[in-house]
Amino acid sequence: MMRSFNTLFFALALLAARSVLSEQIRGPAPERPTFRNHVQPILAKFGCSGGACHGALAGKGGFKLSLRGYDTEGDYFTITRQARGRRIELDDPGRSLILTKPTGALPHKGGVRFDVGSEEYRLLSDWIAAGANPPTDNDPLIDNLEVQPVRTVLKNGEDRQMTVLAHFSDGHVENVTRWAKYASTNESVALVDDMGRVTVVGQGEGSITAWYLSRIAIATITVPHANEIPKERFANAARGNFIDGIVLDKLKQLRLAPSPQASDEEFIRRAHIDTLGVLPLADRTRAFLADERPDKRDRLIDELLARNEFVDYWTYKWSDMLLLNSDLLSPDALQTYYGWIRNNVRANTPWDKFARQIVVASGSTHENGATNFYTVHDDPQEMTENICVAFMGLNINCARCHNHPLEKWTNNQYYAMANLFARVRAKGDRNLRTVYVTNRGDLIQPLTGRPQPPASLDGSTVPIESTEDRRLHLADWLTSHQNPYFSRAITNRVWQNFFGVGLVEPVDDLRTSNPASNEQLLDTAASYLLTHNYDLKALMRAILQSETYQRSSRPLRENSEDRRFYSRYYPRRMMAEVILDTLSQVTGVPTEFKEVQLRGDVRKKIDDYPLGTRALQLRDSAVFSYFLRTFGRNERQVTCECERTDDASMVQVLHLSNGDTLNGKLQAEDNRIDIMVAAGLSNKQIIEETYLIALSRLPSAVEHQQLGEILDGLEDRERRIGIEDFFWGILSSREFLFNH
Repeated sequence: MMRSFNTLFFALALLAARSVLSEQIRGPAPERPTFRNHVQPILAKFGCSGGACHGALAGKGGFKLSLRGYDTEGDYFTITRQARGRRIELDDPGRSLILTKPTGALPHKGGVRFDVGSEEYRLLSDWIAAGANPPTDNDPLIDNLEVQPVRTVLKNGEDRQMTVLAHFSDGHVENVTRWAKYASTNESVALVDDMGRVTVVGQGEGSITAWYLSRIAIATITVPHANEIPKERFANAARGNFIDGIVLDKLKQLRLAPSPQASDEEFIRRAHIDTLGVLPLADRTRAFLADERPDKRDRLIDELLARNEFVDYWTYKWSDMLLLNSDLLSPDALQTYYGWIRNNVRANTPWDKFARQIVVASGSTHENGATNFYTVHDDPQEMTENICVAFMGLNINCARCHNHPLEKWTNNQYYAMANLFARVRAKGDRNLRTVYVTNRGDLIQPLTGRPQPPASLDGSTVPIESTEDRRLHLADWLTSHQNPYFSRAITNRVWQNFFGVGLVEPVDDLRTSNPASNEQLLDTAASYLLTHNYDLKALMRAILQSETYQRSSRPLRENSEDRRFYSRYYPRRMMAEVILDTLSQVTGVPTEFKEVQLRGDVRKKIDDYPLGTRALQLRDSAVFSYFLRTFGRNERQVTCECERTDDASMVQVLHLSNGDTLNGKLQAEDNRIDIMVAAGLSNKQIIEETYLIALSRLPSAVEHQQLGEILDGLEDRERRIGIEDFFWGILSSREFLFNH
């Protein structure tokens, strides 16, 4: 009897637990389901309005819905009125096609999406039974989405049920856990199922995104590593500035040990490459290594930020972003655009003023370089999309056709933003254009057939009848402190340049559903830039001075798995242009740039770049270079960091081994090898000088001995070839090709 009682008690307890869990996921049923707030989310959740089903551009089986339900009125008409309203049976809801198809009662190519006894079935049938009421202006609108818990610390193998709450404009809150769509931003750390249950599969940190009615909420899952690290190791770690404390807090939370400080040899080479794109001269390296002043690194940083090569390097970086390419611009316009960028870099123009000059640019493309932005992008949609990517790290292209599936931006917001550019005009031909603004004209929102009132993404609306240049409103909002995307985007770009890994990756994808690896750090660094009036050199100086940047790249046992929290400096291959320039720098043989490659394989001879021009001084990405193309330079066809690649390939290996770039420089007459030999340098001196020039360090005793024995054993007529082989070995090595 006792056993039966215990069994019954256990069964009742189990049923109660299941009921609580079901209620947690389901939430209380709405008193009166609405099409906007209940039917549309169900159709989105179960894929009916997904891109692979009826939400496709052409729909499926003659039934087309808007992607994830962005067009509420249109979808209501399609479901209730199209095809003589056959999809809805008001007198007998159970016979409605939107119920019989997804439950499998009638053949359905999409298969069974939900069961007859499910909450989805009940909500849809209740809506139909109540008269299939249309969306109205009185429907409560979603204000925001909340996911609980917002932050969770778990162990490997644990799981956790998320809860999603939708807050509406009339003040009521609904538990929409069951109907939200979920995704994991880092599946090596945590997975999430369709019902919001999270399972931990690895160490690190990741986020779970919940999507409902075009709103997104984020929850962070932290899974510390198994390392046992004394607290004193973090407490006693050196701190150069605000960056280090925030990074160390994150490392402590994740149990990742910080690597020790990089050597002076590593630091001087690293800082030169990341700031200037050149190697330090041998004499400068000797002087730096011999300097015993405690502030010598700070002195070096100030020196680098004042160098002419700094202007070359950062002009080239912004030319990538702004697409300086003779496929898109005439030679004279290209020259003016490049000169405008260069002058602003040299003057250290605050980033907000730099961006503002582009947004409101008017006049001749030969006189005002910034106007060439409106030659490269010549319709309101392109202008909008590229301003968003370049200056806010936002890719809103998807919203051109429908509400963004991964972000909060709606189709209406897209056309409101694009309408700010609707009155920009240009006259003239490709060689010379004049950009101006008219006081009339609007961009039509295709969904409504009417102009969308012009407004910046998160800003106020401009009166549609106003004759003022709408771009002034955009420039004010874009560069204001109230627009967080602007300061975060440029901070992330600069950070990625120095660390190789942005706080947000990809570097120009700052959507809400793609959070930073350290949100506090990105926010604080962006605020630092704001307090310094968008002075990029101030931000660069802070990064270079931080102990985080100055850490060794050699991994420890307790941080070898880290790839995004900056416990160490991450070695990475130098960008294509820097490799080519440093090959020239070490060998003493400049690269000749004689042709531009136009569309297809058409090439044209040029004399724009005299001998001695470095790759980082090229204005035009169409200048032909097999080496640059092979090593992944940005071709400047699209505003996207994805245009550049540092992926290794067999073609690169073969070109370094057998190609004419490196071998041609090593075999050239009067190169550095010939100068060293003619100067009567001994083999020991040649080895030391080469190491200093190429690797910014002296050779070890073992390297000295082994290389010396090889060179000393050569006859005079073989010595030149032996030194050439020695140079090739250094210049094709990982230590040379990588910044570390």
